[in-house]
Amino acid sequence: MLPLTDSFRQLFGQAPRVFRAPGRVNLIGEHTDYNDGFVMPAAIELACWVAIAGREDRRLAIHSQNLQETAEVDLDQSQAQRRKRWSDYVQGVAVALEQRGKKLRGANLLIHSEVPIGSGLSSSAAIEVASGLALLANSGLELERLELARLCQSAENEFVGARCGIMDQFTACFGQAKHALLLDCRSLEYRPLPLPAGVELVICDSGVRHELAGGEYNARRAECEAGARVLARYRPQVRALRDASLDDLERNRSELGEVVYRRCRHVITENARVLQAAEALDRGDLREFGRLMGDSHLSLRCDYEVSCPELDVLVELAGKQKGVFGARMTGGGFGGCTINLVEKGQVEAFRKAVSQGYLEAAGRAAKIYVSEAAAGAGEVE
Repeated sequence: MLPLTDSFRQLFGQAPRVFRAPGRVNLIGEHTDYNDGFVMPAAIELACWVAIAGREDRRLAIHSQNLQETAEVDLDQSQAQRRKRWSDYVQGVAVALEQRGKKLRGANLLIHSEVPIGSGLSSSAAIEVASGLALLANSGLELERLELARLCQSAENEFVGARCGIMDQFTACFGQAKHALLLDCRSLEYRPLPLPAGVELVICDSGVRHELAGGEYNARRAECEAGARVLARYRPQVRALRDASLDDLERNRSELGEVVYRRCRHVITENARVLQAAEALDRGDLREFGRLMGDSHLSLRCDYEVSCPELDVLVELAGKQKGVFGARMTGGGFGGCTINLVEKGQVEAFRKAVSQGYLEAAGRAAKIYVSEAAAGAGEVE
């Protein structure tokens, strides 16, 4: 495959500018972001790349190198409609920018993503943030990084139709090399957490794909909001599940109903685990960090019910390998990936054993990626 700039010249006959935004893996803190809670993501080396050059009209020609498809968008169309295609992520960002008074110039865009789609590694936020940076730069406009993260989240919520929290877009914008981020999703204050030099992030892709906008993800969010409303009747300071305690939950268990009770229990205990995990990382206690990862996976499997047999197999296989500190599913769930903290010297043995074990147990191959924590989005010179 030709380099992106060469492919762009062949396709559009222009010299482009190039922007990238990383995918992300979440070490711990799943489904807490849209409950105003705490998360601990890290940007990864797999990224989405967007090449762009201007046009004289107010149209966007968007070509996906991965899918070999082109979509066209008229920026002057007053009633933009989503198409339920990959291009919705780019169009949604363009629409959101225009609605905020950012008049965009027409552009040709060529997109290549290394982040597997539907893997739980935030391919959607990567394309949104990279496209947002590219569209702004092409139009001679600027937007503060935090506002860009919020705008991209809004595009996914309102245009694409997935009610995600802000973690993915925030990580794409603010990721730091060799660090995870401890992020408060209410205040958006964050603290970089150095990752130990002797540990690798090993991502195992189950090959099972999800479609989060299709229902289950939005249903989980609605269940959490229903639980928070019940708890707020008795404690008005409960604005979201982040404000609730296990005591609050137990006192109102019968009114919540069993399903909503378990959804809320996951979120409340997961928030506590994130803060405990940050303390463990600060003192270099990877064994405790790994134990918390395991508890997180169990809660996601049993209380939140977003795991699947393939993810459970990968976590179980990882737990049997030498040099593994912790393993859990990562991302929205219903398929996708696991994240594993593995000693550098054991990564190759881990890769071979888990690949073989997963093929025997699940009847399919697992793609395994090894990544450093990476920097956030920007222009590539």
